[in-house]
Amino acid sequence: MAEESTVLVSLVEEFVAGLQDSKAKDAAAGLKNGEFTVLQLVEALGVSLTSTQPQTRARGVKLLSEVLQECYGDLTEKEVEVLIAFYENRLKDHYITTPPVLQGLRTLTQCQTLPPGSAVSILKSLFQDVHVQSLLLADRACVYKMLINIMDTREAELKGLGADFVFGFVQSMDGERDPRNLLLAFQIARKIIYRGYNLGKFTEELFEVTSCYFPIDFTPPPNDPHGITREELIQELRCVLTGTPKFAEFLLPLIIEKLDSDVQSAKLDSLQTLAACVALYEHKDLAEFLEGLWASLRREVFQTSSEKIELAGLAALTAITSCLSRKILNSDCDDALSAFLDMVLKDCKHHLSEPDLKLVWPSAKLLQAACRASYRASHIVTAAVMPALIEQYNSRNQCSQRRTLLEVMQRFVLSVKGSESAENEEQVLSGICPSLCYVTFAALSETNSSLQITATSVLSSLAKQTGLLSSSQIELAVDHLARLVLSDEGDDVSLAVVGCAGGLAELHPTVFITNMIPRIKRVIFSESMEQDGDSTQDTQPGVRQRCLSMLAAVSTKPSVAQESTPVLLEVLGAAHSGKVGFSLEDAVLACRSLKRIAELVEDTEDSGRCFHDIIIPQLLSLALQAALQVENSSTHPSPLAAEVFLSTMVAVISTACSRLQSELAGQTAERFVSLFLDGDVSFLPGNSFPSHIKLLANQHGGSWKQSQMVCLLMGCVCSLPRTVMVPQIERLLLELEEMSCTCSHPMSYTSAAKCFAGLVNKMPQGDFLDNVLQKTMTRILSELDLAASSVRMQAYTLMIWVAKALLLRYHPTCTTLTDKMFSLLDDADLGPTAADGFSLLMSDSTDVLSRDCHADVRIMYRQRFFSENSAKLVQCFNAAPQEKKPNYLKALSNIVNKLPKQVQVTELPALLSLLLEALTYPDQGVQLSTLSCLEPVIADPPPVLIQQLEALVGRLLPLMSSPTMNVKIASLRCIYALSRFPEHEVLPFRARVLRALATPLDDKKRLVRREAVQARGEWFLLGSPGGR
Repeated sequence: MAEESTVLVSLVEEFVAGLQDSKAKDAAAGLKNGEFTVLQLVEALGVSLTSTQPQTRARGVKLLSEVLQECYGDLTEKEVEVLIAFYENRLKDHYITTPPVLQGLRTLTQCQTLPPGSAVSILKSLFQDVHVQSLLLADRACVYKMLINIMDTREAELKGLGADFVFGFVQSMDGERDPRNLLLAFQIARKIIYRGYNLGKFTEELFEVTSCYFPIDFTPPPNDPHGITREELIQELRCVLTGTPKFAEFLLPLIIEKLDSDVQSAKLDSLQTLAACVALYEHKDLAEFLEGLWASLRREVFQTSSEKIELAGLAALTAITSCLSRKILNSDCDDALSAFLDMVLKDCKHHLSEPDLKLVWPSAKLLQAACRASYRASHIVTAAVMPALIEQYNSRNQCSQRRTLLEVMQRFVLSVKGSESAENEEQVLSGICPSLCYVTFAALSETNSSLQITATSVLSSLAKQTGLLSSSQIELAVDHLARLVLSDEGDDVSLAVVGCAGGLAELHPTVFITNMIPRIKRVIFSESMEQDGDSTQDTQPGVRQRCLSMLAAVSTKPSVAQESTPVLLEVLGAAHSGKVGFSLEDAVLACRSLKRIAELVEDTEDSGRCFHDIIIPQLLSLALQAALQVENSSTHPSPLAAEVFLSTMVAVISTACSRLQSELAGQTAERFVSLFLDGDVSFLPGNSFPSHIKLLANQHGGSWKQSQMVCLLMGCVCSLPRTVMVPQIERLLLELEEMSCTCSHPMSYTSAAKCFAGLVNKMPQGDFLDNVLQKTMTRILSELDLAASSVRMQAYTLMIWVAKALLLRYHPTCTTLTDKMFSLLDDADLGPTAADGFSLLMSDSTDVLSRDCHADVRIMYRQRFFSENSAKLVQCFNAAPQEKKPNYLKALSNIVNKLPKQVQVTELPALLSLLLEALTYPDQGVQLSTLSCLEPVIADPPPVLIQQLEALVGRLLPLMSSPTMNVKIASLRCIYALSRFPEHEVLPFRARVLRALATPLDDKKRLVRREAVQARGEWFLLGSPGGR
């Protein structure tokens, strides 16, 4: 025991003497291990704590506080009580002992064994004996953290102090300037307000001590290690200022005063604080200040040049109106809202009668902001404004004025606030709805396109008001929309009408089923259409196109889709049979509409059934009929056998299959596989097909019309979710491989290769996949290595798609295929094609290998490919013969061009010499791709690029005279970016560049001349007094 006492005394003496601060940790370890107790430690400190030297006493207290900080969890209630009494007494000691005393008290406030009443005792001593703002930053932070600890654990005791606690906190915080401590102080003030502490007679003092920082004007220093932001301070202070209605009489005048500031950030902060505070206020808190607040808000919206301030002002007006609308239980409350809105209407309404003046929109925005606040406010504002707007519209003759008035009305319709008890209250706009509809329908009947477009927006807004439009009004609206679609209007009007119809159909599908769709169908299948009394066959294709677009737009509901899709299928059937003069373009447009429906329609079992049972079988049947008909040399060659149509049909099938539910997806896959492998046509409508159909067999002569249908198989099986198992997949892969390697028809073997790749991409890892890849790679490589082979292009096509499928999923076998691609760059026949293939590898696929088709696409696959192969490509380039180097440069350009811009900027310096050499080759594709790579790097040049400035300028200037417009534009943009280099680096090239720019300045293409003018302007100002 004596030995342990000696060790403790030694630790104390060494620490107090200032020799080793680490002895505090040794003492704490001894206390934790039970070698001595807290009381023994205090006894050992006795000499130090009673020393006549303040520094010695402070070191003794510091040792005790640091030990407690490590061991406070083990203290008993009695020990805590004794230590608190000791620390409270030491607060009266010399100021040099105050920091360690505060540290110790803060630690004790964290103890679970803190005795009852101790928190109050600590605070009384603290407020009485310590002047907080005379302390250093860290010691002030210690006080604030101590207060937060006590508030979190001893709230009831603190509330027993009454307003004295608030007064003590106000004294402690008064004059605080450090942002870190302000955050803590604002948190304490927020707890005081939100937890219901008694503010008593110190309400104004608490407001003053916090509001003196409003609005926050703080900019953190660069590389601030503390991470304190201006936004954090703003939010904490705003929570304090807006936390209680008791601050209203002080805060609202302050906000009005700050809104007169010229500092934009102060105005924005004030407006946002105003919107936040009135959410808690009642009308009586605002009554005295409404006139001043309105004057400030009106000025900010009328005169501001900042969109943020305008939006904040409108939000504040909405919040004030909402406050005045709450709890309207007596006439005084009602009078407050009415009086305020009367004031708003008085200052704004008269501007609406002058639609040519600039104050129309600010006034309208203010009124709309008030309107959207509440149901009651909507009633008052719309009753005062809407009849006047309608009257103005009817009295005006100029289209621009009428359009402005329509736009204002549309914004008011959107701003109307519905009743929370809609079953007991009528619609705000119900009284003027007939007049609004009359005006809207009249505008739709005008010949001015801008009026018609605006009217469609008004109609859409009216339709969104639940229960506002009657059945007859909706039917009339649909009639107007149908008339506009069928008339020879401009593209902008057609787009607006189609968009409006889509919104209406989602809300009122029945009207479109009974009215719009039959009418459109009649027009589509009519031999001629009469417009304005004349038969205008020239406009028929345009009207048909709009009708087909309309059918897609209105089919967001399954019930509508079930009526519109048969019309589109009938169009395809008529195009196939040659009836009504449908062209290939009409068939393609109908197919695109089906794809749009597949994208838009709600994903329900009914919509899935519609595609599975009707649409997809019909499409397959039509495509197969077209293939057989053409093969049999029918008198009317079907447009449905054209590649462009089949490609569009693939998109329909792909989109539909990607959204099918699992059960339907599995059934669809089984149907497709059985059709293409076994010729099973039993599920196709109008089953009159021969039984010997073999769509995946190697076709000769005209039979490629059947083999190209493999693209439809691709659209189905490659779009299914990965959880859906494709039946007979082993046999299917064998047939696809055979077709892709032996078929002579490009679309057929390309589609077969893509289908094979899509299936491989989704297959689970395992022996089956490895065996498939091994067998396929052996065949591909053997065909490619045989120079005399007639199917090398087919083998290459399969290789590139399989390589992409494996690259996307990070499969290791991909390396073998990409190495083969690099070796093919030296091939006399396939070299240029292989160079182009790298663009396909690095591009996002739009069909089978996309995320929309549930393909396995890993993140950053491009970066990974580049990092693994860039050095290999450079090495192969250096070893390649001179005549083959353009292929390597094209491959490099294609790879780099597809990388994200951030990666290009980082990686391109190492490849700069190759890219500069690529600019000298005559291949315009290489030039354009390389220029697009260089442009972002030139905008933020690395040092290596500045060192190559002579070579870069020498390569770029001849390209400004290229025969290709896009190359000229890209080179001019690079020349423009070069002018931003350090002036002393580019000034020697100024005269040379200006001479070269004379040629593109006289180019016949306007886009080239525009880029040349911009570049010349920058280079002309280099080195001049007016330059940069």
